[in-house]
Amino acid sequence: MRRSVILIAVLGLAGCGGSEERENQLRPPVPITLTGAIHPDGLQISPAVVGAGQIVLIVSNQSSAPQKVTFETDEIGGRTAGQRASSPLILPRRTGRVTINAIPGVYSVHVGDDGIRPARVLVGPPRESGQNRVLLP
Repeated sequence: MRRSVILIAVLGLAGCGGSEERENQLRPPVPITLTGAIHPDGLQISPAVVGAGQIVLIVSNQSSAPQKVTFETDEIGGRTAGQRASSPLILPRRTGRVTINAIPGVYSVHVGDDGIRPARVLVGPPRESGQNRVLLP
């Protein structure tokens, strides 16, 4: 009898919690992957239009020289000014990666070689939340 009273008391106390309520935050949008290639005459990115959120750019260096890719805002003094991410040096015939948390705006993707034309990426409104998407990191 005494054990059952103690068990009921313990279970009753375990059910007690704080009365403060927390508002759940939505999960961020699922990261999107863009692919790109550095050619001897220009940089190519696909797709060129995406929604705002985390962007992972995977680039293949098809030129004959090592390249460093920079993904940055194309606007001066605008809302997106200061958004910038760069890859480590990518050797010829190798791939590299750039990750940026982009907000809406126009971005330039370029390398240090002036002979290689930059690419432009238009980042639109934020993508939908990944709230109810299962098996995501």
